Amino acid sequence: MPSLLYLSLMRFPTEKAHGLQIVQNCEAFAQAGWTVTLWITSRRNTSEMQAIADPFAHYNVQPCFTIQRLPVLDLMPYTRGALERLAFYLVEITYLLSACLMLLRRRDDVYYTRDEWVALLLTWLKPRRQVAYEAHQFKTGRVGAWLQRTVCRRVGSVIAVTRPLADDLIARGADPQAVIVAHDAVRAARFAVLPSRQEARAALGWPPDAYIVGYMGRLSTLNMEKGVGALVDALAQVAGASLAIIGGPDEAAAVYRQQWLAHGLPAERFLYLGSVPPAQVPACLRAFDVAVIPFPAQLHYARHASPLKLFEYMAAGLAIVASDLPSYADVLRHRETALLIPPADVAALRDALCQLRDDLTLRAQLAAAAQQQAMQHHTWQARAAHILAHVRRL
Repeated sequence: MPSLLYLSLMRFPTEKAHGLQIVQNCEAFAQAGWTVTLWITSRRNTSEMQAIADPFAHYNVQPCFTIQRLPVLDLMPYTRGALERLAFYLVEITYLLSACLMLLRRRDDVYYTRDEWVALLLTWLKPRRQVAYEAHQFKTGRVGAWLQRTVCRRVGSVIAVTRPLADDLIARGADPQAVIVAHDAVRAARFAVLPSRQEARAALGWPPDAYIVGYMGRLSTLNMEKGVGALVDALAQVAGASLAIIGGPDEAAAVYRQQWLAHGLPAERFLYLGSVPPAQVPACLRAFDVAVIPFPAQLHYARHASPLKLFEYMAAGLAIVASDLPSYADVLRHRETALLIPPADVAALRDALCQLRDDLTLRAQLAAAAQQQAMQHHTWQARAAHILAHVRRL
């Protein structure tokens, strides 16, 4: 049986989306018939995450792969500001040292990572054709750009999560034959049995007849806002609408709540759940009428971000309103699987939400088409098969 070693610098488990993405990847690789081991750090976790006894149950994945923690020197809980960044570098360096020692005893068929320094280390210690680098950002700055350029030229396989990112990495020096596009995906089993909208709302204590527009996920990425402020402004002009947010952090949600109240909107129509365990996400999403991805046209969102929420919205059978961005232009089609609007256009967002409030037929058609596409073409199993076939070919 072929073996795959996945190396990650993440704090585990984590409330951030990349943790769910990685474990679902590992599960799918294992279900494809590979022996999979995930190496993570021994970083000190938050009290909430430390309380999770079974990460497989938390992430709602099968325990079909092995998780191993590598020792690191972690001073991050004791630092703030610029010192926290230095503390992360120390975690990174000690993880690389631990991995270096342990890799000398490993004989795997594929070495897989999302982290550039880890990928570079792997190309020094293992045959380059066996190293796969999954890119989720286009690195900027002198060191970041040099590192990503070097990695893309040295590894055997480059997996880009969007088509524009693949194009940009090829322009940066990656071999076009080594690069494939693999958007993020959805675990079909998580969405196989879903409650009705009324059942989902009853469980959450939400009003059964409200028009609920929802957003799920972190409220910022790389210190960049995700357009939720524009969503609040748009909903202030949509009569009778409620806003639901699943995610966080709490302090960011509090800012949007104040913005909501400043518009004179009722406090009871601002529905905030905070972070919920991944296993509960599908049922919570079912309480939405419409789901929104209001990303601005910043470079990362426009070309390089593959939002996990997109595929979970689709699998949950929701009508979607999304900024019209190249990063997922090959996933969504306007008026077929979503309503696409110009980024940061509050008036267009308002009009789309009003249209879906009033046109129940269009809402149902968009939701059904998106759900069918997600389940047929955007599962982790299909993604893993695509990646493994590419890796083995090379």
